[in-house]
Amino acid sequence: MTTDKLKKIIADSLKWTSICVLIGILSGSASAFLLVVLEWAAAYRGQHNWIIWLLPIGGLLIGLGYHYYGQEAVKGNNLLLEEYETPKKTIPIIMAPLVLIGTIITHLFGGSAGREGTAVQMGGAIADQFTGLFKLDDSDRKTLIILGISAGFASVFGTPLAGALFALEVLYFSKISFKSIVLSFFVAFIAYYTVEFWEVKHTHYSIPIVPSFSLTMLLWIIPISILFGLAAMLFSRSTHFWGNVFSKAIKYPPLRPFVGGVIFAIAMYFIGTTKYLGLGVPTIVDSFTNPSEYYDFLLKILFTGFTLGAGFKGGEVTPLFFIGATLGSALSLFVPLPIALLAGMGFVAVFSGATHTPFACTIMGMELFGIESGIFIGIACFIAYLASGPVGIYHSQIVKGAKYNLYQKFKRGRLDNF
Repeated sequence: MTTDKLKKIIADSLKWTSICVLIGILSGSASAFLLVVLEWAAAYRGQHNWIIWLLPIGGLLIGLGYHYYGQEAVKGNNLLLEEYETPKKTIPIIMAPLVLIGTIITHLFGGSAGREGTAVQMGGAIADQFTGLFKLDDSDRKTLIILGISAGFASVFGTPLAGALFALEVLYFSKISFKSIVLSFFVAFIAYYTVEFWEVKHTHYSIPIVPSFSLTMLLWIIPISILFGLAAMLFSRSTHFWGNVFSKAIKYPPLRPFVGGVIFAIAMYFIGTTKYLGLGVPTIVDSFTNPSEYYDFLLKILFTGFTLGAGFKGGEVTPLFFIGATLGSALSLFVPLPIALLAGMGFVAVFSGATHTPFACTIMGMELFGIESGIFIGIACFIAYLASGPVGIYHSQIVKGAKYNLYQKFKRGRLDNF
């Protein structure tokens, strides 16, 4: 190896190390701030339930902000996927404050939404700013987007391995370099430890009883995992359905979340419960020890799909955790498996089906619940992934491979029979 080549390798290594450290610290700090503020918003809303009547005003503010300052940023996670697949221009940095403020407003006034989308978009927007600073080409810019997704996901959920894998798997059928894989794990841990440095805590879950795996249990796991996949399909289609309804019915975008906020607030008044507002973390935690109502997962699908379709901000993943955990918990009344195990399986399996990321979700389950439950979680994630259909929560995501081929053959078979 020549001296010049060695110098180039050292310089390149230092450059990417610096980039990862900066992205990890900035994204991790942004996620830490988000987690603290959302915890405050949930507590304040819980003590002042009347504030939900301000949801239409909050929605109007979100709509106006995106309409006048973030017409590109409004695409959210889909913009990251599009820029990765076909790089055009740097993701606007305004995406970060817009989605942060929009998410805080949504949660403070009671909208049903998550937080993963916010963290990932902040991470992606922050990361892409280094394109110009370091004069990177399109190939390196793709690596930056992976780093932003990885840092955002890992830091907001406290799952660095799953965060790194999610960033890679959600882009699985696009070209990913070996360098991107290594750096994705590196930045995920930096972002994770940044949140730890700020002493911001994540919610802890546990599966205290994990039975020995057997063929009899597999015969139970298969059908309930299919149900998890169908719940993921229903959620994805619900979100897209409400988005289409609002875009067709209301031509002026800022009015969509305003009208949606009015309808949502009235609906919550008549339902008479705050269970489905915000993240729903207390209900998720409770589902691991007490059977959920059979309709909890359906109402969360309805209200989250409506909230996001109307134009409010946040994310889909924590609601997917709610949907899966409550569905699994409700099934514990009929399925001879421990309630916590069923809730944990649903927690990650519905997420797997909705995002087409079974590997990342399996690892996430083991990070959150322990490696002992790995075989149950892995089977549930892969079956739910196959059963959830070709449509996921990200319409710009490329879906190919075994799942894509399976549904293509199914469609052709139906046409041939017809």
